[in-house]
Parts: sequence; C-alpha cells; structure tokens
Amino acid sequence: MKTSDNFFEKVYSVAKQIPFGRVTSYGAIATYLGATRSARMVGWAMNASHTNETIPAHRVVNRKGLLTGKHHFDGTNLMQQLLENEGIIIKENQIQNFESVFWDPSIELTVN
Repeated sequence: MKTSDNFFEKVYSVAKQIPFGRVTSYGAIATYLGATRSARMVGWAMNASHTNETIPAHRVVNRKGLLTGKHHFDGTNLMQQLLENEGIIIKENQIQNFESVFWDPSIELTVN
C-alpha cells in the first residue's frame, strides 16, 4: 500500500464521521490528521472517493464554505442538491450560515 493510499483511508475515516446536516473543510481534516499543509491532498482523496457511496464527500468544502469540489460530482448541481437535502442553505455555490453547520474534527473527535 502506498503512503497516499494510507492517507486517503485516514481521510475517509474522518469524512464518514461528519454528521448529517454538517460540513467540514479540507484543511480541517488535514489538521486533524496532523498534516496541516495537506488540504489539497484531502481534496484529491475526496475526488477519488466518488465510487464509494459510504463516503459523504459532499460534506467537505473549502475553508470559506465554497463548493469548490462540485464539478467532480456527477450531474451539474449534485453536490449542492445533496447538501440542500440535509438542510444546508447554499447561495451562489457558498454555504450560508457556514459557522453554524461547520464540524471541526479536531474538536469533535478524539485523535486515534
């Protein structure tokens, strides 16, 4: 197993714990995993996860609440639709009330 595969599995483990109706950021996951400067790699992991429906990649956005990964989903607005189905309000590709729906794994989870 390559190092990136192992990192991706750790990312998926965190992503699977994001509660319904909440979101986190690529950077928050990277920080939780002790890889603060690896937000982009978390993004790559999320992009590679689309064949696995158990990973809620739609709940991972950029640090400002923008749906920067939306073009990696099948369908034009699938990411937005999935989030809206969970009660998240989105206007112009940005989550409204971002602070209130943000889930920080460093606070919510205990480091393994």
